[in-house]
Amino acid sequence: MKQANITIIDFGMGNIQSVRNALERIGCLVQVSSDPREIYTADALVLPGVGAFGEAMNNLTCKKLIKPLKNAVVDEGKPILGICLGMQLLADDSDERGGHKGLSLISGHVKKIPVTENLLLPHIGWNDLLVKKSEPLFNKISDGDAFYFVHSHHFECETNYISATTDYGVYITASIQKERIFAVQFHPERSQRKGLILLKNFVNYVEETISKSTILC
Repeated sequence: MKQANITIIDFGMGNIQSVRNALERIGCLVQVSSDPREIYTADALVLPGVGAFGEAMNNLTCKKLIKPLKNAVVDEGKPILGICLGMQLLADDSDERGGHKGLSLISGHVKKIPVTENLLLPHIGWNDLLVKKSEPLFNKISDGDAFYFVHSHHFECETNYISATTDYGVYITASIQKERIFAVQFHPERSQRKGLILLKNFVNYVEETISKSTILC
């Protein structure tokens, strides 16, 4: 089976080195790039991110990454994994700091988490997952396994896109998937062994997709 070539999209925000280290730890061939041409040559993409939604969209625009990213995912069917802010950027829009348009790769809206007086924002720490779709990301991951979160906003979307949730006073969308588009609100690169399993599941999915495409050709 061909080893997948994964490109982490560098738009100037996020925990890129941690994500790269985690992917390399599981034996992945990975590069970090802000070159639109390298989006097209990758087998799959990872969109990480930490920070403000509006600033992230502005950076993607200034680096001329939005059109090649959307073409690669929508037209060419390249698998993509969004992480934390990278998940939120897949939405139609966010209400953060006045409201901003997103990439609209999965229909939904990013809104501030409605917390009770006993809970604080940002939501920081380990939370258990309720897995709704085990394949492909949550293979060998069970209900109750904990992952590391850092966020104040969450992705609201149709339930058929949700593959896992977590409880922080309200049910929060922890992961989403639509065809070859995947995203997680938590940080797998900071979630120890279970996080590495999830990243490996994504890479395995990419390599299986490549193998099937080769056979069809």
